[in-house]
Amino acid sequence: MVNITESAQAYLIDLLSKQDDDVIGIRIFINKPGTPKAETCIAYCRADDKQEEDDQLSFEGLEVYLDGRSLPFLKDAFIDYSKDRMGGQLTIKAPNSKMPNVNDESPLEDRINYILYNEINPSLASHGGEVSLESITDEKVAILKFGGGCQGCSAVDMTLKHGVEKTLLEQVPELTGVTDETDHQDTSNAYM
Repeated sequence: MVNITESAQAYLIDLLSKQDDDVIGIRIFINKPGTPKAETCIAYCRADDKQEEDDQLSFEGLEVYLDGRSLPFLKDAFIDYSKDRMGGQLTIKAPNSKMPNVNDESPLEDRINYILYNEINPSLASHGGEVSLESITDEKVAILKFGGGCQGCSAVDMTLKHGVEKTLLEQVPELTGVTDETDHQDTSNAYM
């Protein structure tokens, strides 16, 4: 799953030794998994940060918690630490973090992001625009934010209703609606 070199383990153990006692290890997760904007992250893990679906790796003096939702995207991840003149550098490579790994059983957020980044944003890019998922309400309404040429564009309502919303509701039947929280008063980048 995740390969953590001995030098990276030693570096992380040293970092953890300087933390408060409530830090129990490190947590590895992917932000925006399966999209071009995916980022692999490492954070300190406290007891209340652990999730039931997490995987746990144990090394001598180091506990690593792998975010359950990120597991498919962490396949073949590699973490290394190399000393250099400036002290050193922790390197994280997760070659599958940006790869679409989405199916009907994937979390709702992953499925929405997949559609946004692989189907909708390529069309919006022709006008310098993009749309991203901000959150999903308890009522299963996707809250979106437009950026680039879409922010402040006079056609954004049409884009939202006839393009983005229609596509998402057709492909993600659990969604009950789609709303836009973008401040369209700023028209500095708008495509007109």
